Amino acid sequence: MTKEETKNGARESLIGFMSNKVKSGGGINLAQGLPGFDPPGQLLDELNSLTHNDLHQYAPGNGNQKLVDQLCRHYGTYQLKAEELLITQGATEGGSLVFTYLKQQIKGAFSCLAFDPVYETYEQLPRIFGVPFHAFPLSDDLCIDFSTLEPLIKKENVRIIFINSPGNPLGKVWKKEEFDKMLALSEKYNINLILDSVYRELVYDQNTKAYIPLDTNNPRLFYLNSFSKLLSITGWRIGYLICNKEHMRRIRNIHDYTGLCAPSILQEALARYLEKYDFGRVYIETLRKKITNNFTLMQFELQNSGFKIPAIEGGYFIWAKLPGNIPLDGYDFAINLYDKEKTAIVPGIHFSKAGDRYVRINIARKEEEIRNGLIKIIAYANSLNSFCP
Repeated sequence: MTKEETKNGARESLIGFMSNKVKSGGGINLAQGLPGFDPPGQLLDELNSLTHNDLHQYAPGNGNQKLVDQLCRHYGTYQLKAEELLITQGATEGGSLVFTYLKQQIKGAFSCLAFDPVYETYEQLPRIFGVPFHAFPLSDDLCIDFSTLEPLIKKENVRIIFINSPGNPLGKVWKKEEFDKMLALSEKYNINLILDSVYRELVYDQNTKAYIPLDTNNPRLFYLNSFSKLLSITGWRIGYLICNKEHMRRIRNIHDYTGLCAPSILQEALARYLEKYDFGRVYIETLRKKITNNFTLMQFELQNSGFKIPAIEGGYFIWAKLPGNIPLDGYDFAINLYDKEKTAIVPGIHFSKAGDRYVRINIARKEEEIRNGLIKIIAYANSLNSFCP
C-alpha cells in the first residue's frame, strides 16, 4: 500500500497492513489493538467445562439469557431492561447494525461526523453506504468548540455522530458537561448519537470512571460496548448494543438476517464467569493498572526523546507526534521502523488528514514487550536525528 493510496482513501486498513507485517515477518506488534495479556483463568476454566455440553448450535438471536441478565444487573442504575439490549458479534457489529438501521430511517440526504483523529470504522461505515463524513477537529487542549460545531451540523445536515470515550486513537475521556451540550444539540437537530464505550473501564486515573449518558428513554442514543478488550478476548467477538426498545425491535430484525447470533458456547462461559466473579472486577482492575503503568512508562520515555504526547486519559493507545527534527512523516517513519527494527506501529494519517506527523502505538502489551518496543522506536528516531543538520 502506498502513501498516496492512503491519503486518497483507496486503501485497506493500515492497522491490518502493519499488523500483517509482523504476522508474516515476525517482530513486535504495537500496531493492532491486540491485548498482550491472557484472559482470566477462571473464564477459561468455565469454557473448558462446557466443551462437551449441548452448546454448539445457534444461540438465541437476542443473546444468552443469563448473559443478558448479567448486563441488566451491571447497568442497574440505568434501569436497563432485556428488550433494550442485544448481544452482538463485538461492538463493531453493533455499530454496523445501528448504521444500517439509521440509514433506512433517516429521510433524504444527510451526513455523519466524528471527532478527529477518527477511529477507522466511524469513517468507513459512511463511506460504504455513500454517506458524506466529517472529521471535526478538537482544540489544542482536546476540548470541543461547540460554537463552531453547531454551524457545521446545521449546514451539512449531520444526523449521526460517533463518540468514543475513552477514544481511539486519542484517549480523550468525555466530560459530563461535554455530553450535556452534545445531548442538547442532538435534541435540537434530531441527531443520533452512537456512543462507543469499549474502553470505558480503562481510565488511567483510578478515581475516575468514564461518564456515559446512558438513557434508553432517549430515542437518539445508541450505546455500544464489548468484552473484547475488557477481558482480553478479542477473538471471542462478544459485544452488546443498548438502545430504546422501539429501535431495538427493528434492529433485531436486521440482526436476524445478517449476524444471527454471537457464539453460543462463548456467551455461556462468559455469563457463568461474570456471575461467579463479580463481573470480572479483580481482573479488570489488574488490567487497568497494567495499562496505566505502560502508558506512564511510554509517555515518559517518548517525551524524553522529543515526541509530543497530548493529554491522554484512558484506552489502549499512545497518540504521539514525531520529534520536530525527524525528516520523515508518520507513514514513512512507521514503514521504515518495521523494516529496520521489526516493530510495527500505525501511521497517524490512517486516523486523520492532519495526522501525518503522528503515530499510534498499542500499550496494552506485557511490560517487557513495551520496553523492547520503546528501545527500538527510540533507537530508530535517534538514528534519524543523527543525520539532521
